[in-house]
Amino acid sequence: MRALAALAACAALVAGCGNDTAPDWGYPELAKTLRSLSRDLDAACERTETPESCAEDLDRLTAPAERAFDQVLDHKLLDAGTVAAMNGLDRARELRIAAAAEARTRQDPQYLPLARAVAAEKLAYQRLLAELERLRTAPPPGDGTDPV
Repeated sequence: MRALAALAACAALVAGCGNDTAPDWGYPELAKTLRSLSRDLDAACERTETPESCAEDLDRLTAPAERAFDQVLDHKLLDAGTVAAMNGLDRARELRIAAAAEARTRQDPQYLPLARAVAAEKLAYQRLLAELERLRTAPPPGDGTDPV
């Protein structure tokens, strides 16, 4: 009888050692950060705003985007697509900052190159969000029930 109980206990232990008991691979903290960043991006740059005020909205997205990127690094999810999206965002931000400086010099809040740079930066944020969401939702290698 003891041997049967010991065998049942061993079977229960072996059954509990798969990834089916692992933490959620959907990275809930990253999901929360991405939802927040997405809402902030949607709220940025209302149609009635000038490109200059829209640029200020985009400046407020820097910290949440960096927080999301740091979470991706913490979870070791980084890949070439994400790096390319982050680099694209950095380039778009640099162009927007240069265009904003030129708009201030010209004292033109509707400066067309600034409007284009703002639109390009917003698009770069959307691409980064898509890449980060792709990483977050990708299942782990295997079927998720491989032994640990």
